[in-house]
Amino acid sequence: MDSSQLFGLAMIAYILAAAFYLGLFLYKNTRVGLIGMVLAVLGLLVQTVAIGLRWYESYAMGIGHAPLTNMYESLVFFVWCTSLFYLGMEFRFKTRIMGAFVMPCVALAMAYASLSARIDDQINPLIPALQSNWLIAHVVTCFIGYGAFTVAGGLGLMYLLKHSTQGRDNAPAMFTALPMLKVIDDLTHKTIVFGFMWLSAGIITGAIWANEAWGTYWSWDPKETWSIITWFLYASTLHARLTRNWRGRRIAWLAIIGLMAVIFTYFGVNFLLAGLHSYGSV
Repeated sequence: MDSSQLFGLAMIAYILAAAFYLGLFLYKNTRVGLIGMVLAVLGLLVQTVAIGLRWYESYAMGIGHAPLTNMYESLVFFVWCTSLFYLGMEFRFKTRIMGAFVMPCVALAMAYASLSARIDDQINPLIPALQSNWLIAHVVTCFIGYGAFTVAGGLGLMYLLKHSTQGRDNAPAMFTALPMLKVIDDLTHKTIVFGFMWLSAGIITGAIWANEAWGTYWSWDPKETWSIITWFLYASTLHARLTRNWRGRRIAWLAIIGLMAVIFTYFGVNFLLAGLHSYGSV
């Protein structure tokens, strides 16, 4: 069995996990939620093996690089980071219902990576700009941040749904089962702080890598520009909470808007804007 087949199995596990997590949200069936968690863990384990196998396949082909270099590999790694971070949150804070707002994103991203005709899943030699020891440091730090921001966006949506039914006598049971608003708000803040630290590290390592590859730390390439826009958006969110005591709906909306900025930085720039990072679109 090769890595692509294992990625396919991971995709199936994530899709089923998303369905069971949604079942937990809709019907408050704890057994259904447990099955979703088991499937998510299974998908993560299979995907971990698949990433290691793809790395081995790269060396076996005489290419020899970490599987982090094109859209397919980076999207798969994004799924892995998001799943790992989410499951860590679930085990740490006992908030399994959160899976209904995160795992569908994971399943959709994995399905897109595996099934889209626009994405090349072949292992190809590195272009000169990617032949650097900074590759792993830059990609790993950025995508850990992206994974955390995806979870924060899910938490923001959860907060808004919970808030919209707060105090209503006829509120649907699925919304009343969500954690308390204060709990969701606190988790959203913690998640944004974590993601912000890793995104900052990603931008710093990317600047060092850019200087090595292109002779300049910053060139206002579209990817760099949108990365710094995203960074300032999250920095402003944390600043507003610290100095203005912003909480609740404002932070929830900013978490969702921040996730949209992350998505555009990752997908929109790659597919819509030409630049030094255009290799990421293939």
